[in-house]
Amino acid sequence: MLQTTKSKNSKQPLRLLSSGQSVSNPIAIVAVSSLALSALSFLIQIANYGATSNLARKEAPSLVQLVDGNTVNVKALDSKERSAEVIKKFVSDSMVKLFNWDGLMQSTSRDGEVVTKPDLGVQIKLAKGTGRVTTKAWEAAFALTEKEDFRASFLKKLAELTPPGAFNGSIQTSLIPRYVSEPRKIGSGKWQVDVVATLVTFSKENNAGSGIAFNKTVTVQSISTPQSPPDTTDIAQKIYQARRSGLEITEIIDLDLQNNH
Repeated sequence: MLQTTKSKNSKQPLRLLSSGQSVSNPIAIVAVSSLALSALSFLIQIANYGATSNLARKEAPSLVQLVDGNTVNVKALDSKERSAEVIKKFVSDSMVKLFNWDGLMQSTSRDGEVVTKPDLGVQIKLAKGTGRVTTKAWEAAFALTEKEDFRASFLKKLAELTPPGAFNGSIQTSLIPRYVSEPRKIGSGKWQVDVVATLVTFSKENNAGSGIAFNKTVTVQSISTPQSPPDTTDIAQKIYQARRSGLEITEIIDLDLQNNH
């Protein structure tokens, strides 16, 4: 019988896209699975990065401790934006400081003791003669804009309203806010806030006090927050203190209760 033997030179099976010896099925499965897992891990990392970016854009509030030990919630805002809480507090605090008159000034001695002394006030030149405003009101007035001489005009009117008794302790005045509205945005970095308050005056003859309605619409706008240098004058520090919220008052008018409430 004739036997047919395979020649050593017979062609090997054709292998497409292969190199070297063929790989067994289990090893190939492991290699493909590893590649798939690596691709999946890469996709998960991309998804996590996207989620983190979205959270950052949402500007989640952060807790910040101030130098005085108090903590406040803060969040990132556009340079011209301010939160409703900051605007309301700025308006309320500014108005209270402008109209709270007790005739006293407090300072700290070299020994660290608080010293109370009479408030001599700040002299303001008027159309006829001069007037005075309390030192605290004069300092608080730095929250008012300098545009169109608004601050100077306001101080002149305040000097005309401030009684002489406010400087010797015979008359004390307190502004009691009863309602501060949510800020209404009226432009880029500009808001209006309604303040419903009572201005109460106490005197030696009337310890119970007499109150009058004090209802105003206050317009504020955002400004660059001033930074106080380490070494500066007392007046400069007062200015920075009044404007540290990054806001200034541009207008104070009577509140129209019929149209607003």
